[in-house]
Amino acid sequence: MNVTIKDVAKKAGVATSTVSRVLSNSPRISKATHEKVRKAMEELGYYPNLSAKNLVKRSTETLGIIMPRSAEDLFVNPFFPEVIRGIQALAQEKNYDLLMVSGRDEAEEKKAVEKIVYGKRCDGVLLLCSRTTDPLIEQLDDEGFPFVVIGKPATRPDVNWVDNDNVQASYVATKHLLDQGYRRIGFVSGSLSLVVSLDRLEGYKKALKDQNIAFNKDLIVYGDFDRETGYQAFKKLLTLEEPPDSVIAVDDVMALGVSRAAQELNLRLPEDLAIVGFNNTMLTEYTYPPITSVDIKIYDLGYQAAKLLINQIENPDAERKHVIVPTGLIVRKSSCLK
Repeated sequence: MNVTIKDVAKKAGVATSTVSRVLSNSPRISKATHEKVRKAMEELGYYPNLSAKNLVKRSTETLGIIMPRSAEDLFVNPFFPEVIRGIQALAQEKNYDLLMVSGRDEAEEKKAVEKIVYGKRCDGVLLLCSRTTDPLIEQLDDEGFPFVVIGKPATRPDVNWVDNDNVQASYVATKHLLDQGYRRIGFVSGSLSLVVSLDRLEGYKKALKDQNIAFNKDLIVYGDFDRETGYQAFKKLLTLEEPPDSVIAVDDVMALGVSRAAQELNLRLPEDLAIVGFNNTMLTEYTYPPITSVDIKIYDLGYQAAKLLINQIENPDAERKHVIVPTGLIVRKSSCLK
């Protein structure tokens, strides 16, 4: 037999209208009464009818998360579970649910987004990456649907977004290697269709320029954010007449691929080769030797993005904001000669 709102009211010793106000988080209800009603709901196993509630509020109390690729590929990279953990933490605080969708390419991604947006399955969406050209951002912006981008948008920089200062983060990582005495620094980049790749490459170039070291395009290899890219990239860099003495990979998973290739060749880290990654995931701490990595505060990126989106949903006229989450270089044995 289903538990009703009347059962909850009787159990808590309050009126049914009081229970309704608790369910809608009315400020008119005292904290003590709120806790008493919530306790009665828990003891009785009562769950509010969200469909009916949402019809009245014209709200789903759901945030859509748009994955940039298929979920099968996504969860190989620790970045995505961690950023979703941050999103989930804030969503739970604010009583929002999450709905995740993905596509194998941009066309499927667009179709998936239209399904949840036009089908009114969520109140707003979070985009987990920023491309140099992204019709999806432009479409959502033109239609006035609430959304936040994790990453700095290239075509619509005035929309709500959360990001790191990736230029500065990469500059710091490159300068660290230069300060250690390395001079031929390889750079394993993601696709240049992603703003994060462009920003980190810019920081790398700027650090070299400030030390009067000429930029060498042969030391740059592009690929996907996976271990195989790092592995193959380092093999390619070794074919140069003057191979690199160090490598920056724009993702820890790629850095692991570089490390694997180097150790297969019996190269010592950091004596023969230094490695620096990005994201500071657990992978870098528990490899041997541990890998130096830029901590981009992945959890905070997700948490701040969800906070920004919910604020936009609940305050449609709120001023658009850009949140920069600070970074820090976590120095480990893979890059320390001094």
